[in-house]
Amino acid sequence: MAKEKLSERNLYLKIKETVLKKMDNTKELTDEELLESIEQELSVVDKNRLLSFEKRKEIAQSLFYSFRKYGVLQELIEDEQITEIMINGADNIFYEKNGELYRYEKTFSDNEELLDLIQSICAVGNRMVNEASPIVDTRLSDGSRVNIVLSPIAIDGAAVSIRRFSKEPMSMKRLMQYGSLSEEMAEFLEKLVKAGYNLFVSGGTGSGKTTFLNALSEFIPKGERVITIEDSAELQLQGISNLVRLETRQAGFAGVVPIEIRDLIKTALRMRPSRLIVGECRGAEAVDLLSANNTGHSGSLGTGHANSSKDMLRRLETMVLMGMDLPVSAIRGQIASGIDIFIHLGRLRDRSRKVLEIAELKGIEKEEIQLNVIYRFKEEAEKEGKIQGRWEKVGELMHREKWEAAGF
Repeated sequence: MAKEKLSERNLYLKIKETVLKKMDNTKELTDEELLESIEQELSVVDKNRLLSFEKRKEIAQSLFYSFRKYGVLQELIEDEQITEIMINGADNIFYEKNGELYRYEKTFSDNEELLDLIQSICAVGNRMVNEASPIVDTRLSDGSRVNIVLSPIAIDGAAVSIRRFSKEPMSMKRLMQYGSLSEEMAEFLEKLVKAGYNLFVSGGTGSGKTTFLNALSEFIPKGERVITIEDSAELQLQGISNLVRLETRQAGFAGVVPIEIRDLIKTALRMRPSRLIVGECRGAEAVDLLSANNTGHSGSLGTGHANSSKDMLRRLETMVLMGMDLPVSAIRGQIASGIDIFIHLGRLRDRSRKVLEIAELKGIEKEEIQLNVIYRFKEEAEKEGKIQGRWEKVGELMHREKWEAAGF
């Protein structure tokens, strides 16, 4: 079996090398010409017809995908139900579908094929990865998020993680259909966004923060100027014509200066924004976001990793300290006045994603920021592996100046 697999790999590599030489020596081939060239070379190499029709077709398709698309991964990329693709070296590919992890039966022919794909992906996102800079975040042409770690940092071969997003942008209506929040909560959030409250979405990995941010953006008034700031552009905002999308740039090529989120926030403030949307706060950029919120730029949206709303407060304090040495009391004052509402998301053990809490930052008492929880998800039972529960309204919005100014 191993000998047969090796023979197929050698066949694949031989045909690929021959077709590459033809492409170098002639004009750029169309898809039809490329497929014809692959089939011709396959006929030459397999002149004794040792391969079945199905196997020849499979090899031809794999070669075509390696030239024009994403090679071995193309079938996974085309399956809209797959939400995550994980590559652990050339021989190990896994994917997540409907919340379950599976091992993919196909593999890369060798490490070189995997590295070729990695360089193609980086070229699409205008990024560079090599031994000198072995870690990179980028994206596919459809907006899917990609993280790449090369060997020897990744001991068992290059590691690639692809987080995929639905081609149809997420709406609040669809989130309600999925049971992620109640209609009453959606209406409440709509009014908060329209009134210009500063909202911050928190949650763990895979809890749906970016997806929820996309859904919230549909409530932004259409006449406003919106600027998004991200490490790697993932947001899919709909219906906003006056939209500027900014993305960080990593160092790498000679003379290329890195541009970080902090730089982009400072630049965005000179671009007359109605609202700033920061894809994710991870560090010192929290200083600049809070400063912007506290100097008249209301209605901003952002996300951050945390296990709860209270945990997000602590993380924000730490992030501010990364960028500026301030007394904790001053930092808490900046947070309490710069962020109005926390929306905390969670991925439950049945793999469903829900809004677990909506909490208002009501102010500082005894040197601690106090949260006013308005909505909270309460688990009640578990039936056939699915968690049953409901959202309780446990408080009322206290700071109503923006709410009343918007006419609500």
